Amino acid sequence: MPDIDLQVITKPEGQTGFILLPRRWVVERSFAWRSRFRRLARDHERLSQTLQQLHFVVSACIMLARHANSA
Repeated sequence: MPDIDLQVITKPEGQTGFILLPRRWVVERSFAWRSRFRRLARDHERLSQTLQQLHFVVSACIMLARHANSA
């Protein structure tokens, strides 16, 4: 498993209103792309490894579709 550098981005103290947080949209966009696959909408899998592999397959499908559109 690759090493992941997790950086937690928190809201500034005393924030009122909307402030754009750095790189948060990348994660939210990725979750939105994966939510289009019905199999991942509900957690019906018995094994966590099965769900992990489904996420891998969905990510591969998304990357292949994006590559096919750009070519």
